Amino acid sequence: MYKVLITARSVAHCQECIDLLRQNGCEVIDGSGDAPRNEREMVALIKGMDAVIAGVDEISASVIAAGKPTLKVISRNGVGYNKVDIQAAHANDVTVTLSVGTNNISVCELVFGLLLAVSRSIVRQNEAVRAGGWQRVQGIELFGKTLGVVGTGHIGAEVIKRASAFGMKILTFDLYPRVELTELYGAQYVSLDELYRDADFITLHVPATQDTTGMINKKVLETMKDSAILINTARGDLVDEEALAVALKTGKIAGYGADTMLEEPPPQDHPFLQLPNVVITPHCGGYTREAVVRCSVTAGEEVLRVLQGHAPLFPVK
Repeated sequence: MYKVLITARSVAHCQECIDLLRQNGCEVIDGSGDAPRNEREMVALIKGMDAVIAGVDEISASVIAAGKPTLKVISRNGVGYNKVDIQAAHANDVTVTLSVGTNNISVCELVFGLLLAVSRSIVRQNEAVRAGGWQRVQGIELFGKTLGVVGTGHIGAEVIKRASAFGMKILTFDLYPRVELTELYGAQYVSLDELYRDADFITLHVPATQDTTGMINKKVLETMKDSAILINTARGDLVDEEALAVALKTGKIAGYGADTMLEEPPPQDHPFLQLPNVVITPHCGGYTREAVVRCSVTAGEEVLRVLQGHAPLFPVK
C-alpha cells in the first residue's frame, strides 16, 4: 500500500480526493496544519512516504533527501513550484507535478474583486460605516481604462476575457503571445516598459523565477502612472515590498491589491497593513468550493499516475 502525505490544507479536507486515493490502494496521511509546513516540519513528516500532495510548504533538498528511498512524487496543489527544489527532486528521481487549469476562474474572479475593492475603496468604506460613519470616498471606474496583463497563460487569459466585457483597453506582455486573445478581445501585446508606462491597472500572472523575482521594483514603480493600481494574485516574490510600500505611501502609485506576500501571514507591523489604499487577502485566490475539488482531484490523479507507472499530465521539467 502506497503512503500519501497531504500537507495542503484544502486537499486534506477534500473528501473527493481522499476517496480517490483510498479507492486506489493508498493510505492517506493528513500532515496539514494551520499554516504551510516549514523545512523542519516537512523533514519529520515525509519519511517513509511514497508521495506528497503539497501546498506552499517548503520542500527543500533536505526534505527530499529525508523522503528517500520511498518518495516518488511531489504533487503541487496549484501551479506554482517556487517552494520546491526542482533540481534536488530531479537529481533524486522524484517527479514534481502541478494541478494545471483548475483554479483559473477562481483566481481570475478574485482579481476583479481586488480591482473593484481598491478602485472603489470598498473595504475602507465598509469599515467606516461599521464604525458609525457615512462618508463617501470617491472612486474610479474600470470602463474605458487601460488594463496591463503581465502573463497571458490560463489565468491571464481569463482576466483578459472579462476585462473586455468591462469595456477596458487591454495591454499585455508574454514571451509567447496568443493570437486568439488579440483577435477575440483586442488584447495588444507590447513591451513591459510600455505596459508599465501606459496602464491604469496592472495585474501580474507570471511564476516566481530568477527572471521575475522583484520585477516590480523602485525603478519600475517610478515609470508607472501616479494613478496606477497594481494587483498581485501570483507570488509575493514578484514585488519589492519595501519599494512598493514607499510608492504607495508617497502617492507614486494609487493602490495595491494582493492575495500573496513574501511572508505569509505578514507581521502585524508590515507597512501594507497600515495603508488605506491597500487590500490584502490571505492567499485565497483558488479557495472556492469548485476550485478546491478540481485542484485536489487533479493533484490526486497525478499522484496515482506516477505511482502506477504512468507519465503525469502536468510534470515540472
